[in-house]
Amino acid sequence: MSSAAPSPTTARRLTLDEIQRPIAAEMKAFEGRFREAMRSKAPLLDRIMHYIVQRKGKQMRPMFTLLSARQFGPVNDAGYAAASLIELLHTATLVHDDVVDGSPMRRGFFSINALWKNKVAVLVGDYLLSRGLLLAVDQQQFELLRIVSTAVREMSEGELLQLEKARGLNFKEEVYFEIIRQKTASLIAACCASGASAGGAGADEVARMKRFGELTGIAFQIKDDLFDYNNAQDSGKPTGLDIKEKKLTLPLIHALQQVSAADRRWMVDVVKNRSEDGDAVARVVAMVVEAGGIAHATRRMHEHRDEALAVLHTFPATDARHALEGLVHLTVDRTK
Repeated sequence: MSSAAPSPTTARRLTLDEIQRPIAAEMKAFEGRFREAMRSKAPLLDRIMHYIVQRKGKQMRPMFTLLSARQFGPVNDAGYAAASLIELLHTATLVHDDVVDGSPMRRGFFSINALWKNKVAVLVGDYLLSRGLLLAVDQQQFELLRIVSTAVREMSEGELLQLEKARGLNFKEEVYFEIIRQKTASLIAACCASGASAGGAGADEVARMKRFGELTGIAFQIKDDLFDYNNAQDSGKPTGLDIKEKKLTLPLIHALQQVSAADRRWMVDVVKNRSEDGDAVARVVAMVVEAGGIAHATRRMHEHRDEALAVLHTFPATDARHALEGLVHLTVDRTK
């Protein structure tokens, strides 16, 4: 195993390149395997797959998966299969999300549904999901299939729970946390659990790595919520966008519980019925800040970050663990 790394409480924050360093060779190998997994004999599908591969993001989920595997030993075929399956699943959900949200852009580029219409986009998402599942079946990685299938179920349940609860704009924090645990955190939890399992971790170790990923995923989503109130130009997300999309975020939920009944009725009316009124949305944003919504959400984000690090520190100190610590900090320190 690699040598111990400095404690994250005293060490400087790692850059993305430094986080990737323990798995640099593995990430390169993964990219080749992932491109191969995306290939199709159908010309249109192959062209769309090429478009997707050329516009990949930071690849944080493969990093979580491969580093989790590396924590327990060398990355093997099972580890690469886990990373590929997770990324295929994640890409499928993004394609489907753009259809559901009617979004014309993804990471600064045209979305699949914008270029090839909704019907093609839905079929592309289905293809990506099936490729991932077949990848696990072909390699007889049935535990991997169980972990990821559970995540798919939870992500779907979380989306539906959010749709059900958002109609009234009155759900409490515990409901919010259950929604984001399922919607967002379940996939990062699957990254860490599947990576650990592929690396040969025991059942208790896999469960702890899953919990680590879940806590990190919750912190990740709260950070996304905070972007909606960030006036920095580099946040990558316009202020008030979540309100305009009628989404209940943690800062807004907290603010609604702090303001007077009259202010609450007015804020709810803006979110539900006047979300296109820029001045009204700006006032809601200001009221959320005044009510302590930003401070509260930031505090809860840091609580989940610290709990995730505490779980991670139950494992031996290695270069892989140090890089995972860096990913946790990157999750809450990122600017977009």
